[in-house]
Amino acid sequence: MIVDYHMHLRGPAGPDGAEPLVHTLDAVERYVEAAAARGVDEIAFTEHVYYFRQTRDVWHIPYHLERCVHDLDRYVDVVVEARRRGFPVRLGLEVDWVGERRERLAELLAPYPWDLLLGSVHEVGELPIDLEPGVWGELPVEAVWREYFAALCELAGSGHVDVIAHPDLAKISGRRPGAAVVAELHERVAAAIAAAGVAVEISTAGLRKPVGEVYPDEPLLRGLRERGVAITIASDAHGSELVGESFDRALALARRVGYETVSVFHGRRRRQEPLG
Repeated sequence: MIVDYHMHLRGPAGPDGAEPLVHTLDAVERYVEAAAARGVDEIAFTEHVYYFRQTRDVWHIPYHLERCVHDLDRYVDVVVEARRRGFPVRLGLEVDWVGERRERLAELLAPYPWDLLLGSVHEVGELPIDLEPGVWGELPVEAVWREYFAALCELAGSGHVDVIAHPDLAKISGRRPGAAVVAELHERVAAAIAAAGVAVEISTAGLRKPVGEVYPDEPLLRGLRERGVAITIASDAHGSELVGESFDRALALARRVGYETVSVFHGRRRRQEPLG
């Protein structure tokens, strides 16, 4: 079984090269066809939670508020209908860590029939970790890493998500603290994720970033495997052409550290299937 459990539903690129956010059955079908062409058996749509106006009262950073204009009911209805028609799709969402607002966000999402919820940390404080200069212009590298992994541990233990997305996103730009600090933080987050019983994704998105690496790196993934943490595979595609991209690298890494199965979700319940 090969899954791609992290992607964002977009339409064809316009004249300016931008791919608009659209929630239609035609767009779903494009992604399904792209997945089939790359040997991916099942996909999950996991749109960013801050795009939906139903969650608006959770957000206060301008970046989120500017994007919080789409209809969550429309998104859910389209994916559920695609599933009803027999497309190999799952309904998910990428849920940002919002600290003390987490219970309110969980309350807003509770009525919907999710198959899985991804958990992500994209900010340290209120500054982005994946945009420049972001938090990197304000804090030393070690401080960014410590705060990022502290938030990731809280997210894993929150009970509100099923999979941790791009678990070492802090390396996105290639900036790292010393090896001893990295090892300490890897140990801490691996223990927290294992204790929480959530899965992690192996994501090829990092190959498209300045760091040029799969998320997570091999030492962290080995630590997770030794603790029995389950995995999914992910592209973090923001366009159908990226579905399943570089999965040979992700699958090779998974097998190298000892994984033989992949997690498959339905109704937020996880089961294991042989890794394709």
